[in-house]
Amino acid sequence: MKYAFVLLLSLTSFFNVLQVSAQEKDITGTWKTIDDKTGIVKSHVEIYKKGNKYYGKVVKILDPDAPAKPLCENCDGDLKDAPIIGLEILKNFEKEDDEYEDGTILDPENGKTYKAKLWLDEEDENKLNVRGYILFLYRTQTWERL
Repeated sequence: MKYAFVLLLSLTSFFNVLQVSAQEKDITGTWKTIDDKTGIVKSHVEIYKKGNKYYGKVVKILDPDAPAKPLCENCDGDLKDAPIIGLEILKNFEKEDDEYEDGTILDPENGKTYKAKLWLDEEDENKLNVRGYILFLYRTQTWERL
């Protein structure tokens, strides 16, 4: 009986560790976007889950020179002159192992949408790699969790 209790306690602790590890690998939350060319923090993006897919919207612009209510001036269609605050820039990402794939990212500065994938840094789960690409050309930014 004593051994059964110790085994049960060990299994409970093991499953709690697994649950915490799974939660830490989640990309939901708010992230600081950092320009890969200048190193400047540009905005805060909230990543959230709807159904089985992940999305992200701009919740704050940090550029002191930005207008009070910045608009997506270079966007096309329904997004033309849409407010950037609240704009969904990450869409339709699906979790595949340790990566989030098959989604798109909108660059509000140029109004273009790119195929993209996301993954947490292997050494620091508070860093998110965000890669937008066209064919074999790509650009990767590292965002930091708030």
